[in-house]
Amino acid sequence: MIIGVLKEIKTQENRVAVIPAGAEIMCHHGHIVLLETGAGTGSGFSDDAYRQHGADIVSSAAEIFARAEMVMHVKEPQPAEYELIRKGQIIFTYLHLAADEQQTRALIRSRAVCIAYETIQKDDGSLPLLTPMSEVAGRMSVQEAAKYLEMAQGGLGVLLGGVTGVDPGNVLVIGGGVVGVNAAKMACGLGAKVTILDTSLDKLRYLSDIMPKNCFPLMSSPAAIRDLITRADVVIGAVLLPGAKAPKLISREMLRTMKKGSVLVDVAIDQGGCFETSRPTTHLDPVYTVDGIVHYCVSNMPGAVAKTSTMALTNATLPYALQIADQGWQQAMRDNQEIARGANVIEGAVTYRSVAESFGMDYIPVQKFL
Repeated sequence: MIIGVLKEIKTQENRVAVIPAGAEIMCHHGHIVLLETGAGTGSGFSDDAYRQHGADIVSSAAEIFARAEMVMHVKEPQPAEYELIRKGQIIFTYLHLAADEQQTRALIRSRAVCIAYETIQKDDGSLPLLTPMSEVAGRMSVQEAAKYLEMAQGGLGVLLGGVTGVDPGNVLVIGGGVVGVNAAKMACGLGAKVTILDTSLDKLRYLSDIMPKNCFPLMSSPAAIRDLITRADVVIGAVLLPGAKAPKLISREMLRTMKKGSVLVDVAIDQGGCFETSRPTTHLDPVYTVDGIVHYCVSNMPGAVAKTSTMALTNATLPYALQIADQGWQQAMRDNQEIARGANVIEGAVTYRSVAESFGMDYIPVQKFL
């Protein structure tokens, strides 16, 4: 199979879908790897490094789309790329379609085979291709929150860890999944008082066992959120409904009860955000203020630490990309239900229920195509 690796064009996105060592493994499997020139530069990988590992360097995204049978991205296709996608071409990347009707309709029109990293799912419910980026985003969320608590950044001037004789900051993490646990670990490591909310008693018992003594796992409810945000210096939204839009957990009205200069970090912004006042931002312009509350809603947080993120992502995606390339998408989905669950749009049909429900579209099970 001819596999194309694109240079990311989303603002301040420096990751790349495959590292040179991954390209070499693909070539050893008998595949041809086309890399758009400069695709790896932001992650510290030169074109020469890819050449040495067997990849062919091409000059443009248009050539990648024209020649490749499978196109690999990190972020979702951008509007400038919609018309380049060919019928029957495999698009393998993060899509987050439930929050993006324009992209969904463009992929339907393309009649391509669109497989989303974020909905590939194991039998136990875990999301293996979302996990590494969730780890990065969870850890980064606290790093960024600590920065934007500084008064020069518009924050209320609280040091999360406190100092001798002074209380530490209060961090509220909503959601006990991969993002939430990693955020809580980082905040605890800084010395903050951390409350983490989840709706699963089993998860809360687990967190009670493994987390440090300055972390307090509590059952999540609207009442608990309303109460805890009044004392929080930082609130991290880490709620995920796989493939679906994130629920709105903090309303505009609730902001008025929070401390002025406190910081909201919405890690769920790719799926529409879990705060009513959230809107996507970029690394160039990451924050804005509503009712005195600083909002950090960068939609590609891991792109800021591209080298770490790219290597973690390739570790996770490469086995799935190889199976699709080795067997073709249909046989790969027959043999591996995890890949079948990643199917979002196939040949003009929406094959992921939550995406179809988000836009009132017809849902067609992927099995119809297998």
